[in-house]
Amino acid sequence: MRWKEVPRDAKAYIIYHTLLAPQLIIQTLFPLYMLYSGYSLLEVGAFFTVVNIASIPVTYLIGRAFNRWDIKKGILVMDFLDGIAYVLYGLAKGASTPITLFIGKTFEKLSAIFHPLYRAYEQIIYPEEKYEEIFAWHLRLPQIARIVTFPILGYLFGYVYTKPEHYRLAFIGFGLLSIFTMVYVWLVLPSVGKEERIMQQRFTFRIGEFKLLLAFETLLMLAWFLAPEIVLINYVIFVLKKTVFEVTLIAVASSIAAVIGTYASERVPKEKGFRAIGFGMFLSALYALIMSLSPPFWLVILAYALEEFGDNLWFPFYRSWMFKLIPKERASEFHAAITSYQKVIALFTPFVAGALASIHATLPYAVSFTLFVVIGGLFFKMSHKSSETFGVLSEQNKEKKL
Repeated sequence: MRWKEVPRDAKAYIIYHTLLAPQLIIQTLFPLYMLYSGYSLLEVGAFFTVVNIASIPVTYLIGRAFNRWDIKKGILVMDFLDGIAYVLYGLAKGASTPITLFIGKTFEKLSAIFHPLYRAYEQIIYPEEKYEEIFAWHLRLPQIARIVTFPILGYLFGYVYTKPEHYRLAFIGFGLLSIFTMVYVWLVLPSVGKEERIMQQRFTFRIGEFKLLLAFETLLMLAWFLAPEIVLINYVIFVLKKTVFEVTLIAVASSIAAVIGTYASERVPKEKGFRAIGFGMFLSALYALIMSLSPPFWLVILAYALEEFGDNLWFPFYRSWMFKLIPKERASEFHAAITSYQKVIALFTPFVAGALASIHATLPYAVSFTLFVVIGGLFFKMSHKSSETFGVLSEQNKEKKL
């Protein structure tokens, strides 16, 4: 699918995420700022665990409420809360630093409570028959934005502005940028209320497949969350003795591989979606295996690029499968319920990841390797039944034509 063929509303939403992409540098700067400020890796992991607890039940309740409310307003709330969080990070200084950081992270976690609305919004505004093709663009443009901006930001914060006070100013700057994205959301993105979610066809809930989806989500979350950004930062900066610039080089290489992965996904037939997911999981397993062996920096770049290529190869098929298992009328509630389920799984994984990394810097990757292998095997097993899932809609269309 060419960009000009993407529906207007979908284009506006994809551009919105492209505008947000440079802010992802905060995922690198914030944990590094904490480590530079004297916190241990174990303490950082425990910190992230504590602020996750209260958000679990509220996530579901918010999602259920937005079955009736305009989802665009929820997106506005997310940008507002993130902006406050980033400004608070920038104001964290002196004896009050732990309290200010905790309050800021709490605001960021409050924003995360609304994140399931992203998926619900996508499920509604993206045409169902073109999920895979549109998700390729949904992944591609933000990655291109990272390729352009991350080397510049990485050089600035890796070699020019390297002190904690510089990071604090950066947090405030990114927080103020939320004003611009909020204006964009209000003026450009379409509203999605209850009336926009009415399905034209009767929905059949496939409980067996939904249980499989939850099982895969469990394994995926464990595999990903055991090797979070803080583990990579700790290894690259404190073990390999590099800087933020080298961390952003990894991000740029990963984004280039991700863009290639989106084009590769468009060449995979829809009926082979499960096989693509399984292959992508094995690429992730290979990445985790490489990282568990304490590789040199050039091999770290290769490993993360490999993993990102695999992620962007399988993601459109996985998200399309997920959307076909969820009724649009209750999309907000279902996606929020899945996220709450993920939060329960992820409740202690930052602390566990920090503890594993304290034993050995790359031990979390070894655990992730095992989980990715299991997931890949399960999806390859399911690929034999792919005609019963990915082919269902096409068979129904054939029957209608007859």
